[in-house]
Amino acid sequence: MLASRATGGMVVAPHFAAAEAGRAILAEGGNAVEAAIAVASTIAVTYPHMNSIGGDGFWLIHRPGQAVTAIDACGRAAARADLALYQGMDVIPWRGPLAANTVAGAISGWAKALDLAPGHLPLARLLADAAAYAREGVTITAGGAANALAKGDELRSQPGAYAEIFEPEGRPLAQADLLRQPALARTLERLAADGLDSFYRGELARDIADDLALLGSPVSAQDLADHDAQETVPLSTRVSGATLFNHQPPTQGIASLLILALADRLDLGGESSFAHVHGLVEATKQAFLWRDLHCGDPAYMAADPRALLSDAEALDAMAARIDPTKALPWPQPSQQGDTVWFGAADKDGMVVSVIQSTYFEFGSGLVLPRTGITWQNRGASFRLAETGWNALKPGRKPFHTLNPAMALFDDARVMSYGTMGGEGQPQTQGAVFTRYARMGTPLAQAIAAPRWLLGRTWGEDSTSLKIEEGFASALYDELAAAGHKVERVAGNNSMMGHAGAIVVGQDANGAWYEGASDPRCDGRAAGL
Repeated sequence: MLASRATGGMVVAPHFAAAEAGRAILAEGGNAVEAAIAVASTIAVTYPHMNSIGGDGFWLIHRPGQAVTAIDACGRAAARADLALYQGMDVIPWRGPLAANTVAGAISGWAKALDLAPGHLPLARLLADAAAYAREGVTITAGGAANALAKGDELRSQPGAYAEIFEPEGRPLAQADLLRQPALARTLERLAADGLDSFYRGELARDIADDLALLGSPVSAQDLADHDAQETVPLSTRVSGATLFNHQPPTQGIASLLILALADRLDLGGESSFAHVHGLVEATKQAFLWRDLHCGDPAYMAADPRALLSDAEALDAMAARIDPTKALPWPQPSQQGDTVWFGAADKDGMVVSVIQSTYFEFGSGLVLPRTGITWQNRGASFRLAETGWNALKPGRKPFHTLNPAMALFDDARVMSYGTMGGEGQPQTQGAVFTRYARMGTPLAQAIAAPRWLLGRTWGEDSTSLKIEEGFASALYDELAAAGHKVERVAGNNSMMGHAGAIVVGQDANGAWYEGASDPRCDGRAAGL
């Protein structure tokens, strides 16, 4: 269990180098937003199979005495990304130029965060570690090597610089190999010199647009110039002892909050009991039914998630549909995604929760030759339909599995938490929060203990209930007897996501910071 306790600040990230980069910023007097940008940029270099500066991002920011605020850094579909572009196709390809059909919003989220919480350190310092790792190289982890091997066949054939960068010797990079990304290093240095806005409006933006056009993507210079991140009001709901926050659509933050709001109305028994696991799985089903019917670009939604979360009678009725002894049949299709969550907290009490992604591993597979940026394929999730849920339209935001979480406890503790894992994100958030907040489990144990996942794993479109080894042996039989389609998987399994959390509190000695990173990843909780 990768945990840390500190008195001056905390950073948690799913790669150790990124966590240390953020910790160094705190040590130099930077604030939590500045530390998070150091993490975001570094992990885009050191964990390229999981995310990139060519992806999207979402933020929650808590500042003492102020309302929690959110940042939506989701890119929209290109002006040319319409049904005519995909004529003759039933679905948008998951890889290649036509999958790279939305603007990458992550960098705009960094800029907006700095606008909301300006710090004291120069941008060049915030990006320095990332640029150094890109220029000098980073050692490939076991997880990164396994991913490169599994996905190489579908990625090396894509136009662009994927094979040149990630298979420089004509084979996928193996564990302990050195990954160098000189073009990406130059891009990070240009961002440091010219400002983050240059990604969208400037010479760097022109190079990005030229590369995208050369490779066949519909994203244009005008699409980049039209993009900006938005400050928004997060969704929130009350549970016993805390107010929970998550991101509004187009994310699935509503599902994460619904699971916990419904669980608050259930008898969950003890940790890892049948009542606990069954209750959260059934709450997940109710939340996903609402999500899959309504959730997407808020400009196209008829249902109001805020109204639902504030309607106690509606939540009571939804919870009443949960049978405490029997599983609801579950034929629903599942969502996908590969992502990183990270958090930071500084000495002044600012706490951030951030999630950043390219959707699939290495996104669309397009690596831009001039800039070294791996472009996301988030827009591949659009439906090729005239109307309805997540239907492709120019300028529309795609549905996102990404959702950063935060809790403000009635005793003044602040908890920032989250995970990667697509369909599993709300489920892992539910497991971690109920274990820690409702059952009193230590934070690191709440993250490390065996977990479950209803629906998709990486690369599989499955609706079974996958559950790790390590629970009491009777639990698997009890769940199966209740009607769950139980699939036992190895313990400490990366398919369950890479979770992390930070809790900030006060005692007689002053402020304290507790952080924990998931043993299922290469992360670290780095305290100051």
